[in-house]
Amino acid sequence: MDSIIRRDPRAEWIQRNRLHPQHTELALFGQETRGPTGLLRKNPHAQGFIGPAGIKRIDRMNISAFVNPAGRRSATVSKVVELPLHRVENPEYYIAVVPDMVGGRLTSHDKDIIGLAHERIRHMGGAGAVLAIVFGEHREEAFDTAGVDRLIHLTGEQYQGYSPEYCTNALAAVEKELAPLLWLFPDSVTAGFELGCRFAARVGERPATQVWRVDEKTCTGRAAGGTLDITRQIPRVLLLAPECANPIDETRHEALPVVPGPWSVKPVHIKDCGQVPVDPAAVPLAEAEFILSAGNGVNDWSQFHKTAEILGATEGASRVAVDNGHMPRLRQVGATGTWVTARVYLAVGISGAIQHLQGIGQCDKVIAINTDPGCDMVKRASLSVIADSDEIMAELARLAQAWRKEELNDAA
Repeated sequence: MDSIIRRDPRAEWIQRNRLHPQHTELALFGQETRGPTGLLRKNPHAQGFIGPAGIKRIDRMNISAFVNPAGRRSATVSKVVELPLHRVENPEYYIAVVPDMVGGRLTSHDKDIIGLAHERIRHMGGAGAVLAIVFGEHREEAFDTAGVDRLIHLTGEQYQGYSPEYCTNALAAVEKELAPLLWLFPDSVTAGFELGCRFAARVGERPATQVWRVDEKTCTGRAAGGTLDITRQIPRVLLLAPECANPIDETRHEALPVVPGPWSVKPVHIKDCGQVPVDPAAVPLAEAEFILSAGNGVNDWSQFHKTAEILGATEGASRVAVDNGHMPRLRQVGATGTWVTARVYLAVGISGAIQHLQGIGQCDKVIAINTDPGCDMVKRASLSVIADSDEIMAELARLAQAWRKEELNDAA
């Protein structure tokens, strides 16, 4: 008798009637139920929730799972998923990764290389560990989820700024002490290519450059401007191209700190005298790391130019703003303009046409300032501010000036 499926017509009617006082309480049973014939049936009403104005809202973030019987959403919207921990108690060997750490954080290129290091460990077998070597100060807090088993963090004034000789000396000391089986560097203009070549020359290895695929015994790298592929046996030093492997996203690693033994400091011939001030307006859009881009929602263009100058951002614009004559054609961002790869892209008054979204597809962080909460740019952005663009820009300029004034007072 327990196998008989029993139905409650009144409860089903309440679940269908969103205006019933008990609808919210009874609609929380889940998105799938057993129908009268025993088949699984999907509940379309569980896809959303009733807002404070009584309007049905689509639930794309599973917010309904956090609605209490009173119809109010709880403070916690998303659950923190605890990934399984991968431990390497006593490493038999190391694979060393020297990330670029642009802006003090792991880039997508760095994470691809860490993923390749774990692929090599799976091919080689045994208790291998990925050893990451980081120079100077950083702001990265997710070495564990990126796949780092052991971490060497070298700090000091000698590792700040441009210091390839100090870094190469440190890597040579790690090579002598731990002898990693493989050394992996990002083949990038930031620092990885130069540091990888310097280290390979120091240890007497012939590196493989622009490597985009690594098999069991061979690696393939691009040559002749990307028109040819060169396949060779895997050397000890690899300079890897972006997307050479998939990043780690299913496990959490220990990222245990490793303190190398002391080594003698050798004299260097290169001295970093600091960065040369560069006018952000002179930086090409394709090379800019911080872009303040304007659209049709900007009314005060003098305020926009002033804000870009104070923030130290490179100016960009949507096609509408360019067609209206507010910005030159070389500042147009999008598929019909310039494809950008900025670390931060601040879109002011841009609705987000498909061509514009294609042009900012490689940007790390997108911030949108708009009065329309339903526009495509707000959906694409990592952070959105729904307010008047002119007021927000004026406040940004004020805060930036106050912060710089405070920094000068502290320095004095």
